[in-house]
Amino acid sequence: MNITIKPLTKERIGDYLDFFDNRAFSDGNPNAPCYCTSANQSEEEIQKMVSEFKINGVKETVRKYAVDMLKKGKIYGYLAYGGDVSIGWCNACDIESYTGFVPEFARKAVCGKTVSIVCFEIAPEYRKKGIASALIKRVCDDAKENGCLAVEGYAKISEDFDLFDYHGPYRLFEKNGFVEELQCDGQAVMRKRLG
Repeated sequence: MNITIKPLTKERIGDYLDFFDNRAFSDGNPNAPCYCTSANQSEEEIQKMVSEFKINGVKETVRKYAVDMLKKGKIYGYLAYGGDVSIGWCNACDIESYTGFVPEFARKAVCGKTVSIVCFEIAPEYRKKGIASALIKRVCDDAKENGCLAVEGYAKISEDFDLFDYHGPYRLFEKNGFVEELQCDGQAVMRKRLG
């Protein structure tokens, strides 16, 4: 399968929504409905969104917020494509762009200009085919090109599969050249220095 990784742009909003509408959680994953909005929202914005769940429904509300954020360029990351179809997603950007999802202990140990990877989602039928690794490679390549010193992720320290582990498994980062920099409360900062 030919996999292409592309940064999220306004021209790709339709592909992003198509992925989250139709493929991201088609296996009944309990993370649905998610449109990867929370990583880029303040606590106040999240609470406002949640307060609307009873009015419009969870999926409709989260999707509405996602559309608004996408149009304003407030969701960052990369889409993976199999042909012309979006089959995977990675939320990644400069660490300073995130109000949440980056553990506080990680923020205190930043080593310079850093890109954070805070979330992955791969369509069920495309998992275990190297798509998450392809996403990581593109994030690292772009970060290096943009003068960043490191890319990091925030993996749970566990060998058990966990549907709620949207940060990406420890071993995924490890096999892509990341090393554990520090850990706290069962979560590790996995960092790849660029140079």
